[in-house]
Amino acid sequence: MTRFFLVRHGETEWNRLRRIQGVSDIPLNDTGRAQAAALGEILSKHRFDLLVSSPLSRALETAQIVARKLGMPAPLVIQDLIERNYGEAEGSSGAELDTRYPAGTEIPGREDRADVTKRVVRTLHDLAIRHPEADIVAVAHGAVIRSVVEFAAPGEYSEPITNCSVHSFSHLAGSLELVAFDDPMEVLSHELAEDEFVDQNPAEAREQARG
Repeated sequence: MTRFFLVRHGETEWNRLRRIQGVSDIPLNDTGRAQAAALGEILSKHRFDLLVSSPLSRALETAQIVARKLGMPAPLVIQDLIERNYGEAEGSSGAELDTRYPAGTEIPGREDRADVTKRVVRTLHDLAIRHPEADIVAVAHGAVIRSVVEFAAPGEYSEPITNCSVHSFSHLAGSLELVAFDDPMEVLSHELAEDEFVDQNPAEAREQARG
């Protein structure tokens, strides 16, 4: 069995301002770096075999800070762990989104949720095949983690995915199962995170409200 610990990156200024990030490469702010350091301290109480990351700098820097705390090699960058592409909505606030693309209007260039799920679940499956019996930390993004949660436990969790939260999964015989949403190992970093992913991302909030 391979175990995955999916981590959302630390806070960025666009998170704080509630602007849609997607694949826009927005770096961590000082709060995000503090969250990543706190998470590293928590994870240092456990042993992991591999640390992987989305290529976006907010995830990669989070993973690098964690790697230093764990005394592990530099994280392996995996392109398909990148955040959902929100197309022309990226950079928008909620008010700007409503003005440019009223509810029910298609956002040009936005990646379909099903496509996010397909690429991310495929990535985890491939990692499990290549690293059987491993414990793997994967630093990614809110929509990426939500897609895996919904795949493994559809409709069961609507709770926040906060910055530097940890969500654990097991992979056995080709099956991906959710072990713990907001795994207790991340209690301290959860206290550092003030805002949830949907609050920070108006495009995701609007889409989730539609079901």
